[in-house]
Amino acid sequence: MTQERKIKLELSGIQKSFERGTVNENHVLKGIDLTLYDGDFVTVIGGNGAGKSTLLNTINGSQTPDEGSIEINYKDVTRLPMNKRADSIGYVFQDTKMGTAARLTIQENMALANRRGLKRGLRKGVKEADRQQMIERLKILDLGLEDRLTTDVAYLSGGQRQALTLLMATLRKPQVLLLDEHTAALDPKTSEMVLRLTDRIVSEQQLTALMITHNMNDAVKYGNRLIMLHQGRIIFDVSGEEKKNLTIDRLMELFRQESGETLASDAMLLS
Repeated sequence: MTQERKIKLELSGIQKSFERGTVNENHVLKGIDLTLYDGDFVTVIGGNGAGKSTLLNTINGSQTPDEGSIEINYKDVTRLPMNKRADSIGYVFQDTKMGTAARLTIQENMALANRRGLKRGLRKGVKEADRQQMIERLKILDLGLEDRLTTDVAYLSGGQRQALTLLMATLRKPQVLLLDEHTAALDPKTSEMVLRLTDRIVSEQQLTALMITHNMNDAVKYGNRLIMLHQGRIIFDVSGEEKKNLTIDRLMELFRQESGETLASDAMLLS
């Protein structure tokens, strides 16, 4: 008998518009229904204006949907502010400077991340036991950062900072990990390194993750599911064997079938 998978994230009827009631009203999300199960690694693609970032912002609490509901691990968080979801969500931004505090050291940044969602109080620096745990976790990155615990993050490269941000976002296992084009600002070689690291951490920790990407190859290569947003709607959602066997040509064909539009190239879709 197959064990039923737990639902980690459930979006029902999510609607979101900006400048409502004005001539500039922009209806960005148009009834999004999406369920992520425990261990799902979902890649999200779609052109500019498709609603990708707005989707993530409604999940993380920085924007509130006009209609619909959001549940994380069976808890309704629809109206909860961002800070009230901090213990449930890990987030890695596109901007490599946003996930860390530049003027704090690596170990200070990690100490803060390790207290995410906990009540804050006065506490002496970083304890030796914590430091040893940090060293072991940093070794996973294979970037030598375990030997630079007292280095200010400002002195790290963009790739090192993003790898550290990813590690920090998963120090306390989140219910959902959100990756907002987190390799877009990196050069191709560094981007591939961070993506491999992402795949490894998601797999080893059995995380539930949602990753926005503009790169079709990455969308096809990583994750067990792929969804495409188009004009505020999910036009297809592929998983299982279909996802494993997915190619760029097949992806473009699916877009043509579901959207009724023709693409001259994949660049048009993901520009």
